[in-house]
Amino acid sequence: MILSPRFEDALTYTCTVHAGQNRKGTGIPYISHMLSVAALALEFGANEDEAIAALLHDAAEDAGGAGRLEDIRVRFGDKVADIVDGCTDTYETTKPDWQKRKEAYIVRLPEASASVLLVSCCDKLHNARSIVTNLRECGDKVWGRFTGGKEGTLWYYEALVERFKEHGAPGGLVDELDRKVKEMQRLAFAGGR
Repeated sequence: MILSPRFEDALTYTCTVHAGQNRKGTGIPYISHMLSVAALALEFGANEDEAIAALLHDAAEDAGGAGRLEDIRVRFGDKVADIVDGCTDTYETTKPDWQKRKEAYIVRLPEASASVLLVSCCDKLHNARSIVTNLRECGDKVWGRFTGGKEGTLWYYEALVERFKEHGAPGGLVDELDRKVKEMQRLAFAGGR
């Protein structure tokens, strides 16, 4: 597949949207996550709309709410916007209760399109890889970065793996997520190292 100028436009757009944001508890520019999720999506067979949605998957949730989603719809089309919508767990600036949001997201996954499952699983895989790396470097203090803490974060990722297995995310991708979540659990219960 050859990516068109739309992908380049989405890359520029996501750099602008997430400018000044960093990954939780780090100095790592947030754009690194968008690039990683898009790369994973392409590696697991994404088409251009899915790759663009991977670049933009957090734009509405973390940088503009429902208005941002509508801007994405105008700029990149319904398919991209629908995938971003499916990956979003809230449009509110002051986010609702973490546990309720995550439970609702998990409940929604069975109705998600194959495109949403692909991008969402790539997002979760990159996050899980980052958590594992941070556990090795920082130990248990990494859990303080997450609203769900250690127990909630582990629960969420375990539940995601089960949902993705049940509802058709690409097999190799889910297997990789499952391996990272198991490694996360092992490190979590070994004190992170």
